[in-house]
Amino acid sequence: MNTTNIDKQNSHLDLKNKDVQNVLTLYEDYAEAPYISPKRDLAEWLSSVSIGSGSTVPKRNMIRLEEDILPGYLILLWRINFGTFTNTSVFPKYFEYDYGINAKQALDEVQQKGYAKELSATDSLTHLNAAQLKAIFKQLGLTGYSKLNKTELMELAKEQLTEEQLAPHFKVRGYQLTPAGKELLEKYPEVIDRHPKKKY
Repeated sequence: MNTTNIDKQNSHLDLKNKDVQNVLTLYEDYAEAPYISPKRDLAEWLSSVSIGSGSTVPKRNMIRLEEDILPGYLILLWRINFGTFTNTSVFPKYFEYDYGINAKQALDEVQQKGYAKELSATDSLTHLNAAQLKAIFKQLGLTGYSKLNKTELMELAKEQLTEEQLAPHFKVRGYQLTPAGKELLEKYPEVIDRHPKKKY
């Protein structure tokens, strides 16, 4: 069975478990085995693969790039670059089942490596709607905002409220690529080109 780089994403696996052994054997000729979530029903998944209703991760997606990241990390960066991805966003299943990565771990890693950063509360205001912004203003005792639209409300918040005042009132935070993250996306366009596209 394939245990190459198992410490990077799959250190939680019980290598004595028969289903785990069967999964890792499926990926014997891969550079490394893909991420297997602790929540995955391995017996059910193995059965689906055996009858053709399930599929394994494509081999090319488990070859690490020069930067010691997997292609799926680029897809995560690509998603972040749309400006709609936040700390409350749900990670699509394709990260695990098509790209073989732990997306939550990948999000931490791309920040540690300097490819993306979490935005401040002030810079995350765009992820709130007008009603939420007005509720914050009410709590903070501001006046004169009842007829303002979202854009005007955001401008008012940035003019009159500090980061310290805003931060405790909402948890959503956006993410942004750094210049290094944008360069990385440009370096490997073929990974993004292969990914099924839809608007985000």
